[in-house]
Amino acid sequence: MDLKDHIRGIPDFPKPGILFYDISTLLRHGSAWRTAMARMADIIRPHQPQVLAGIESRGFLVAAPLALELGLGFVMLRKPRKLPGLTIGLSYALEYGTDRIEMQADAIQPGQRVVLLDDLLATGGTMAAGISLLRQAGAVVPCAAALIELTFLGGRGRLDVPFEALIQYED
Repeated sequence: MDLKDHIRGIPDFPKPGILFYDISTLLRHGSAWRTAMARMADIIRPHQPQVLAGIESRGFLVAAPLALELGLGFVMLRKPRKLPGLTIGLSYALEYGTDRIEMQADAIQPGQRVVLLDDLLATGGTMAAGISLLRQAGAVVPCAAALIELTFLGGRGRLDVPFEALIQYED
């Protein structure tokens, strides 16, 4: 099955000149979604994670079912003030400004192997910040992964861990 057949490109979203790769068409096609999760499991399993972490919000759609598929726990990396209890966070630079992600302080045990997931890797800033935050919590991050990689934006080069992608777009 060619999973690209189930991902819709929406031009000029969220602003002119951007081609948005919409995974909602993949999510609503049961057999394609199951195939995507099975293929992601095959990619992630060799890295021997103990926990999967997902980046808000579409990363949750990848990491949570994949954690279930692999029999692992799932941790959320969220925007500020979205998680209850004590949190730790990291602010990071974007192309135009800054952002912040947080996680619950007790979500990861020191030394746990955590693979970080998102739906798409573009410039890599958020993924790199997520890796740093997981390390701040004591995690070992053997790799990061996404359903989609926009290779022409070079995000993989900002990561200091191996990166895996199920689908790549070259332009």
